[in-house]
Amino acid sequence: MLLSAVLLQASTIAWGAIAGAIGAATAALAAAWGIGKIGQSAMESIARQPEAAGNIRTAMLIIGALVEGACLFAILVCLLAVV
Repeated sequence: MLLSAVLLQASTIAWGAIAGAIGAATAALAAAWGIGKIGQSAMESIARQPEAAGNIRTAMLIIGALVEGACLFAILVCLLAVV
């Protein structure tokens, strides 16, 4: 009886760790995709309107930082949920 309880607890911890890792990986991939789309859109905008490159670059950096912040928060939540 005790052995089955220990094995069940170990199994639950393992599945929780796997779920946390999948969540953190998903957050990282989503952030990478989002930053890629930001860069793509910024380059297209600069190609269309080169004189606004400074403003576009500033907006791109701010939005990229916001995406990175949200990604970091999501990864921390996933990893803390495991503990």
